[in-house]
Amino acid sequence: MEHASSAPQRRRLKIIGTVASFALFAISVIVLAYIVKELDAAEIRKAFAAASGRQVLLAVFFAAMSYLILTGYDAIGFRQLKVKVPYRITALGSFTSYAVSFTLGFPLLTGGTVRYWIYSAIGVGARHIASLTLIAGVTFWLGMGAVLGLCLLLMAAEIAELSRLPIVINRLIGIGLLAAIASYLVWVSRRPRALNFQGWSMNLPNLKVSLTQLTLGALDVCAAGACLYVLLPQGYGISYGTFIAAYVFACILGIASHAPGGIGVFEATILLALPGIPSEQLLGSLLLFRLWYYIVPFILALLLLAGREIMIRSHWLKTDLGLEAGRAGRERPDSRTAARPLERDNVDG
Repeated sequence: MEHASSAPQRRRLKIIGTVASFALFAISVIVLAYIVKELDAAEIRKAFAAASGRQVLLAVFFAAMSYLILTGYDAIGFRQLKVKVPYRITALGSFTSYAVSFTLGFPLLTGGTVRYWIYSAIGVGARHIASLTLIAGVTFWLGMGAVLGLCLLLMAAEIAELSRLPIVINRLIGIGLLAAIASYLVWVSRRPRALNFQGWSMNLPNLKVSLTQLTLGALDVCAAGACLYVLLPQGYGISYGTFIAAYVFACILGIASHAPGGIGVFEATILLALPGIPSEQLLGSLLLFRLWYYIVPFILALLLLAGREIMIRSHWLKTDLGLEAGRAGRERPDSRTAARPLERDNVDG
């Protein structure tokens, strides 16, 4: 049973979370308007004209695959936390949180706020949501590190032409990344590990779950990279393995810059890493990639969040006006068949 002393704190957290959610939504709309304003319609038309229909369809397919894989991040997190949440809600929370955080940047803040907006409505507590966001972050970085490490180790010569580093240095960096990941896996396999911070504690995933995280993270990175790779101009002989290393490095720099969606930093890194492709053509590919992987999912996420909020508010409005079935004099549903909230043991934060 919930302690009375924690009830005011939970109410405060709910109010803060609601205010933060609406603020984030407002900021998202403003950022979207700014992004759309900065887009050059002529350049977009030129980029579409340069890309074949097959390239665009493949880009959309790989973008969809990436976001589908991302739903597994939250699914793994909830399983680790022993919280039962229907997949449709997990998919909504995961897709919207990543679509928003990818575009706005600061994923711990923006992604965490969207998750709180979605999951708190079904009773998932703030502590569980914070843990879920952290587990998802670990999944992302495990996959990113594994892909980059393997590429640097196995394709050191090809990547040396892009990185301007000696082959041996590329291999050493790759070995270092893979060794760091292996050390983490060994560390969590020895015994249960936990993170503790100011009274907050979270058990880290064990070896089996960590390997699943690594696999999902790597598949997500490869699918997202493929979305851009299929849009590149044809005939320049850049292998996917070489390209994905440049893509991962550009993503890391974009994240480190804290620019919304890594915009500017990501594009500049790709332009420097792929000097063999004419800049004008490469910029067109990057523009299409940002459209299909960032802007379109971002718009879809905002529409889903707005639609969900409208439906919730409409229900509350009917209740406030006394229009629900019970007050209208219609027969109330049998309490035995009425929908029940998730069990407290499963969702209490």
